[in-house]
Amino acid sequence: MERIRIDRNAAAAVDEYLEYRRIVGEDDGGKLFTPEEYEEYKRRVLPQRLRNRLYVSFGVPGGIDCKLVGPETPCLCSHRYKQHQTDFEELPSERPLALPCRVRGCGCVSYQYVHLCGSQPVRCRCKHSARDHSEAAGHLCRKCSGCTGFHSPYTCGCGQPGYAHETLVETRQEREARGRPVGRDVPYAAMGGLTGFSSLADGYLRLDHSGTDSLANRLAALRTREEEDMAYFERRYQERMKMEREAKRKTSRSGAKPQPDHCRT
Repeated sequence: MERIRIDRNAAAAVDEYLEYRRIVGEDDGGKLFTPEEYEEYKRRVLPQRLRNRLYVSFGVPGGIDCKLVGPETPCLCSHRYKQHQTDFEELPSERPLALPCRVRGCGCVSYQYVHLCGSQPVRCRCKHSARDHSEAAGHLCRKCSGCTGFHSPYTCGCGQPGYAHETLVETRQEREARGRPVGRDVPYAAMGGLTGFSSLADGYLRLDHSGTDSLANRLAALRTREEEDMAYFERRYQERMKMEREAKRKTSRSGAKPQPDHCRT
């Protein structure tokens, strides 16, 4: 296999471009800013982005965050979170906060996450996919007249049906009030609910306290002074495996059949 080698200057240029793309996102309209425009953009946008960051999650109200939304997470309208309005000079006072899609011609009035089965959105009870439903408010099906709006019976890993979940957009203060992690201030666009690597995992698998409401698990998630990163995550993994083994033993004693992990409706 032939390896591609680039010199130090080329590698630095790639890093600079990736940093530019993380900060600017879709705001340049596909045409790179000049150095002067880039500096002006950062001077104008970054302070308000750090001050008014919005955290986006998907879950059952009062339960765990089953999905934390990031820049590339798709919406029901099929466009990515980063293609919706995510920056505000001043945050609106009304709730729920609406994050409309900025793609020309799209009627999506606010970002809405839909469960995925593999890489595809799950189906509605009318048997048609999310892409077959209108992106406009109400999300009526384009292929049948009996559907009153996208309503998925898909069972999430948290054990609740898809239709019981909601997309939640909240401020830093609102998220902290719920006891959820907010991470560090970052200048990057459309970070949504991402606060670390564990944010990429589904809620019931996550190794931080946003994936569980148990006090015992919150205490177990605290890193001891002597632990390094790998030791900490290894301990949390072993605790998770122990919990799953205990759950299987209880299931076998009760005679109930365990639910398969694959996609189900």
